[in-house]
Amino acid sequence: MTGLTREQVRTSRRIALVLRHRPESAGLTLDANGWVLVADLLSALGITRDELDAVVEHNDKSRFAVTHRDGVDWIRASQGHSRRVSVDLGLPPADPPPVLFHGTPRANLESIIAEGLRPRSRDHVHLSSGVPTALLVGRRRSADVVVLRVAAGEMAAAGHVFHLSANGVWLTPGVPPRFLMLEATNP
Repeated sequence: MTGLTREQVRTSRRIALVLRHRPESAGLTLDANGWVLVADLLSALGITRDELDAVVEHNDKSRFAVTHRDGVDWIRASQGHSRRVSVDLGLPPADPPPVLFHGTPRANLESIIAEGLRPRSRDHVHLSSGVPTALLVGRRRSADVVVLRVAAGEMAAAGHVFHLSANGVWLTPGVPPRFLMLEATNP
């Protein structure tokens, strides 16, 4: 999380936990689209608006979206919600570029080749538009990563649906093995 101090990284992780996976842990309830009042989040986490704004502004992946409606500010995670948190991000289907990428620890490669990319505990598989971002994502869990090329254009032509989140992450329910190819290993 480039651009954030150590304390801001901790705050960002707390916010992500609450907005993506466990809103009830902070006594919050997300609306159907994943939004919660900023004031409620600040109160629940015991942080200031300045602290929140710094995390939102300097987060290298734009994990959070803030909007103003009905005279108040709302916040939500841009994507990455657990299945246990029922959220409709309201993202329309989008035509993906011909190729997208997915970075993952090498240890996952065998099962991915056999089963494809699955969202596991989340609603969608997250794909990147470039190899550098895919590498960063894969390296969150391991230094030994592989990058997979996803034939997104072919998938879309075959009827698979894609969505583009506010922060540029491509989302799809899954990627069958036939649309995957090894792009790079530990570059």
